[in-house]
Amino acid sequence: MISRHLALLRGINVGGKHKLPMKELVAIFEAAGAKDVRTLIQSGNVVFAADAKLAKRIPGLVEAEIQERFGFPAPVVLCSAAEVAVAMDRSPFRSKGISEDALHLMFLKDAPDTAKAKALGTSPFPPDGFVLQGRTIHLHLPNGVADTKLTNAWFDSRLNTVCTGRNWRTMTKLRALLEGQA
Repeated sequence: MISRHLALLRGINVGGKHKLPMKELVAIFEAAGAKDVRTLIQSGNVVFAADAKLAKRIPGLVEAEIQERFGFPAPVVLCSAAEVAVAMDRSPFRSKGISEDALHLMFLKDAPDTAKAKALGTSPFPPDGFVLQGRTIHLHLPNGVADTKLTNAWFDSRLNTVCTGRNWRTMTKLRALLEGQA
């Protein structure tokens, strides 16, 4: 059965580094077998359709092709449309009435080891906070993402995986694409 998926690429077109034109990114996904490929903004947000078996293979195919053609690594974190909907609907910060401007979601490439997840504890950097739910990290960053110490590198090192984050506004647009509303 074909379903919608979200691929989040980490570290492309950020700060003038790792340039990757979206037309070429779409072509890479299509060559990997993805259908109805769409991108949102220039920072590696790709919505596509594929069956579950192909969708699981696409991150590796895309990562290898980007490395070969462009010469840099671009980790791909894959989420199903259902995973995105659940993450957004179960936001522990949004349910407390916190402004969406201060909310971000990080998605992990792999489920974290249970012991490492427990060892993560609570945020050592108030007022910034986070909640780990499965492969999703909900972030509350009242002073913005630029000044937080809750970075990809901080979570990667503690959970031994790769994560990438997006702000709530971007996630809302991506969810609409996944649900065929945009």
